[in-house]
Amino acid sequence: MSITLILVIITSGISYYAFSNYSLMDKMILNPYKVTKRNEYYRFITSGFVHADFGHLIFNMLSLWFVGEGIERLFAMLFGASGTFYYLFLYIVGIIVSDIPTYLKHRNNSNYNSLGASGGVSAVLFAALLLSPLMDICLYFFICMPGFIFGILFLGYSFYEGRKGRGYVNHSAHMYGAIFGLLFMAVVYPAAVPNFFSQILSWRLF
Repeated sequence: MSITLILVIITSGISYYAFSNYSLMDKMILNPYKVTKRNEYYRFITSGFVHADFGHLIFNMLSLWFVGEGIERLFAMLFGASGTFYYLFLYIVGIIVSDIPTYLKHRNNSNYNSLGASGGVSAVLFAALLLSPLMDICLYFFICMPGFIFGILFLGYSFYEGRKGRGYVNHSAHMYGAIFGLLFMAVVYPAAVPNFFSQILSWRLF
């Protein structure tokens, strides 16, 4: 069983259970104020394993499943047995890093909460896009486009929703997770950078 599938199963199970268990949700969600006052830094990780609703959960887990196994296989080829470590580092640290700007912004706001695996999923997704920017990505299984175009639209939407700042879904985490994923892939696999531009330059709309 792949690490990606294990992450999907664990996250889905915890999220589903937390939907009806407010106590668990409250302990796992990212509340920057509680992190600051109670030193509950574990929330940077646990918040990535709970979601706002089924739509939020399904979108994140399908996105992870579609691209995660490809990155997992690449890391296995590049780093052998250490590939699992690299992949988990990309995903888990992506969750943590993407929440840091939110934490700094809201650390004195006791009413602010956020949750979701968006940062980690974005890190994996954009690592894949740096590697293969022309791969097809389909929204709702039938609206398909090259990956780099999806990436631009995805970041634009995340920026817009992040500015609005409504709900528990941390849209700004999409952007910071994406940046982390791009940088991580560029560092561990530098050849991906020139290959990215080469593929973009070879793309033709028709």
